[in-house]
Amino acid sequence: LSVTALSSLSFSGYGDTIFKCKNQQGGLLYQQTACKPDTETVTSWEPRLPKNPPPTPEAPKKAAEWVIKQQNNGSYHLDAKVNGKTLNFIVDTGASMVSLPQTFARDAHISCQDKVDMMTANGASKACSATVKKITFGPFFVDNVTVVIAPNLSHPLMGMNVLQLFKIAQEKGEMRLSWREK
Repeated sequence: LSVTALSSLSFSGYGDTIFKCKNQQGGLLYQQTACKPDTETVTSWEPRLPKNPPPTPEAPKKAAEWVIKQQNNGSYHLDAKVNGKTLNFIVDTGASMVSLPQTFARDAHISCQDKVDMMTANGASKACSATVKKITFGPFFVDNVTVVIAPNLSHPLMGMNVLQLFKIAQEKGEMRLSWREK
């Protein structure tokens, strides 16, 4: 699975279609308008947001912001708890789903629910999906998250099914996450 660096990304509204476009140089763009004729549409999706994220000390109703520092290799990592077990994720806007290594899923007692075929940067792959009760990171938590359990994944990926819930901005070696306002 590939890691894609995030240049500057901010999606403003709930329910807007998000288009993932590839330009002629191979760069990926995330936008709320259809891809231009000189770019390739990689995928598009409608964000699926939780009905009402509960306001708690972990996820305050006001726009809490969390800053993640860029790693030396250009990627962003965050520590998160999945069903109470801590794991270090790569923030990957090129990943459609949160992806967990099979070994972690087994240790965390997360069982496969459905078999899935995946297309990754390394080609086609077989995996399975499951639902985790809660993913917590920084001041945020998201309930009932669909994840992919991948047998050959070396590092967990925080994918767009969770990241789409947030306003994301990246500048000067920092990524800022905050809940999208309704």
